[in-house]
Amino acid sequence: MEPLPTGILVGTIGVLLTFAVVASPLFQRLGVPSLLLFIFLGIAAGSEGFLGLPFDDYALAFRLGVIALVLILFDGGLNTSASVFRAALRPAAVLASLGVVLTAAIVAAVGVALGLSTPIALLIGSVVSSTDAAAVFAVLRGSGMQLKQRTGAILEVESGLNDPMAVFLTFVTTEYLIGTQQLDTGTAILAGQQLVFGAGGGVLLGYLGSAVLRRVHLPVAALYPVLTVGLAFTAFGLPTVVGGSGFLAVYIAAILLAARSLPYRAGVRRVHDALAWLAQILMFGMLGLLVFPSKLWAAAPIGFTLALALAFVARPVAVLLCLLPFQMERRERAFVSWVGLRGAVPVILAAYPALRGVDGGDEIFHVVFFVVLVNSFVPGATVAWLGSKLGLSRPVAAQPAATIELVSLRDYERDFLWCTVDRASAVAGALVRDLPLPDGCVLTMVLRDNEVLVPRGQTRLEIGDHVSVFVSADERALIHLLFGSPDDGTERSW
Repeated sequence: MEPLPTGILVGTIGVLLTFAVVASPLFQRLGVPSLLLFIFLGIAAGSEGFLGLPFDDYALAFRLGVIALVLILFDGGLNTSASVFRAALRPAAVLASLGVVLTAAIVAAVGVALGLSTPIALLIGSVVSSTDAAAVFAVLRGSGMQLKQRTGAILEVESGLNDPMAVFLTFVTTEYLIGTQQLDTGTAILAGQQLVFGAGGGVLLGYLGSAVLRRVHLPVAALYPVLTVGLAFTAFGLPTVVGGSGFLAVYIAAILLAARSLPYRAGVRRVHDALAWLAQILMFGMLGLLVFPSKLWAAAPIGFTLALALAFVARPVAVLLCLLPFQMERRERAFVSWVGLRGAVPVILAAYPALRGVDGGDEIFHVVFFVVLVNSFVPGATVAWLGSKLGLSRPVAAQPAATIELVSLRDYERDFLWCTVDRASAVAGALVRDLPLPDGCVLTMVLRDNEVLVPRGQTRLEIGDHVSVFVSADERALIHLLFGSPDDGTERSW
C-alpha cells in the first residue's frame, strides 16, 4: 500500500486528534476511559480501517511508547504530594511488587489451562500485570465523584510504582523465550538491581534537578517546562545505563521536584498535564494503528477469557492477599481489588515481544488488546457507582466559573485557595469584616452566580458563593475549617 502524502497524513492526524478531544467528555459521562476512544480511532484509521494508513512498525511504536510513558509518569509524580506518597507507600509498594507478580502468575495459570504454553502464558500475564490509575481518576472526574480516604492514595501511588515490575517481568520472559536470558538466581538479583538503582537514581536526580531549578534563572518563563522535560528524560535515561529502572526513577524524581521549590509551578504543571494527555492520545492512537481487525477474531476467545480472569480472579486475589497485613476496611480492599484498569503500559509492553521476534508475538499483541479493552470498560463503567455504594467517594463541589492563580518565576509559600460556602460552612451568612482570618490571609474575590464581587467589610457571604483566599500553606487548615472543602481538589482525607 502506497503511503499517503505528507499533507494528507498530517491533516488526518489533526482531524482525528481534534475529534478525539471533543468526543472525550461523552465517554467520561458514560463512565468509560476516553483513552479507549483513541484506540478505536487508531483502528479506524489503520491499514484495515476507513483511512487505510499503513503502520506495522512495532519497534517504532515501542520506542515512542516509552517516551510517552516517561511524560505520563513524570506528570503523575508532579501531581502526587509527598505526604500522600508517604501515607500510601507501604501498601502501594507491596501491591506494586508482590501484587504484580501474583497477578501475572494467576493470569498465566489461566492461560496454561486454556492451552497456551507456559512461557507464552507467563509473558501475557507479565504484560497485563500493571494498572493505570490515571484512567480511574479520569472516570471519577467525568462522573462528578471524588475518592475519599486513603483508598485513592493507594491506587495513585500503586500506579506509579507498579510499572517497573511489569516491565521487568515482560523483558525477562521475552528474553527467555528467545534464548538470551536464563531464569535463575541471577534473575532475582537483576530485579533487585533494577529497583534499588531505579529508586536511588530517582532520589539523586530529584534533588539535583531541584537544585538546578533553584539556581538557574531563565529569561523566559516558557523555558522552565522545557527544562523539566529535560530533567524527566534524564531521570529515565541515566539509571537505565547502570541497570536501574528508569520508570521508577522518573516517577520518584518528579515527586521530589514537586515537594521542593519549583519555579513557575503552575505553568510547569499545566504544560506537563497537556504533554501527558497528548502523549496518551497519540500513543493509544498509534497503538490502535497496529491492531488488525481481521486478526482480532482469532484472538477473541483467549483474550476475553484472560480479561475476565484478570478482572474477577487475578486482581482481586492478588490485592486481598497483599493487603492482609494492613489495617484496612473490607470496603477499601474490595474497591482497590476491583479498580484494576489497564491502560498505557500493557499496550506498550505488548509490542516488545513482537519487535524482539518472539514466535506469535503479533498474536500476543492482539490478545492483550482484548485484555486492556475489557479491563478498562468493565471496571471503568462501575468505578463511580461502586465508590458511592461503598461510601468511598463523594460528589465533587461545583467549580467556580473564574479562577485566580499566582504566576511567577519564583516559588512562593502563599497561593490562592478557592472554597465554596455551603450550609455547613462556619462563615455562611457572615460579614467579611467579621471573618477571623489570620494576619497573612486575604479574601481576594467572591464569585456569586457568575458575578465577580470585590469583597468589602460589609459584604455578606451567601451559600453557594465561591471565594478566593490568598493563604500560606501553614494556614490552609484554618481556612478549611472556616470555609469547608477547597474547590481545587487538593483536599485528601487519607
